[in-house]
Amino acid sequence: MEVATIGLDISKHVFHVHAVDAQGQVTGRQRLRRGEIVSFFSSLSPCLVGIEACATAHYWAREIQRFGHYVRLIPPAYVKPYVRRGAKNDAADAAAICEAVTHPDMRFVPIKSAENQGFLMLHRARGLLVRQRTMTACAVRAHFAEFGVIVGQGRQRVDALVDLLDDEGLALPANARMALGVLVSQLQDLDQKIGAIEHELAQIQRENPMAKLLSSIPGIGSITSTALAATVPDPTIFRSGREFAAWLGPTPKQNSTGGKDRLGRITKQGDSYLRHLLVIGARNVVRDPKARSSVGGGWIEALLERRRPMIVAVAVANKLARIVWAMMATGEFYRPKLAA
Repeated sequence: MEVATIGLDISKHVFHVHAVDAQGQVTGRQRLRRGEIVSFFSSLSPCLVGIEACATAHYWAREIQRFGHYVRLIPPAYVKPYVRRGAKNDAADAAAICEAVTHPDMRFVPIKSAENQGFLMLHRARGLLVRQRTMTACAVRAHFAEFGVIVGQGRQRVDALVDLLDDEGLALPANARMALGVLVSQLQDLDQKIGAIEHELAQIQRENPMAKLLSSIPGIGSITSTALAATVPDPTIFRSGREFAAWLGPTPKQNSTGGKDRLGRITKQGDSYLRHLLVIGARNVVRDPKARSSVGGGWIEALLERRRPMIVAVAVANKLARIVWAMMATGEFYRPKLAA
């Protein structure tokens, strides 16, 4: 059949295909099993294929590209307006994807290589382990509090509780001492695993040119630089640093009308993990006077006089995002800004 554009709705086992020709006329609707996808696209002449950027989308995009097809990944939120009301099913989703991929102003997600997905998997695994370590540390502190041993919040203060397990003078029942010993052992094991992942990320940062370039920015270390390099392999998909920052979400949400500009809270759109890392780095910049003068000159100091430190950190994260895009697009190293 003559096919110009295909909308592919993917899942674990059942896939739906919606195909149209160059004039936009439907030429085929088909339901395929997972094992039939490769043979189906290998038998077609090269065409435009649209896929929602969801789980396994990058894998299927790489597989379909091998047969000469032009694959574009679309954020699911941008596909939703094209789904016809009252017709939410896999076939309707495939038709909506097919229509959305041909829109001239549509934004797409860059297809990640297997190597970049491996980088991001290290970040996801580290994030999971950090959450588990926080939960375990809170449990240790809470259990000790049940027997009158109180310490403040913070990961470092929990280490002092660990040493108390060897104190025979502490009145702890045998069962409680055993339970706390298991939790402390898990806490130490998590520390070791997180350290191994962070060591691997530091090694990647030294070997990856883009991550090494981004590490020259104040507030951006090996974890943030490798995450940025893996998530945004092609910075040219954004027209400017302002657009890249808006994609990450640390920009005010607009509700403007009648010629009046109304700015609200940040949109929190885009990749929440990258935004989280940038805000953490921006908080470190705000705390350090030398880093403040390097990033913003006197702008950050003037803002600190009017706003709370966290609000200033979000504004600095916005600025760091624009700096990141400029360096990724030009390949230039960071040049510190002179203090005002």
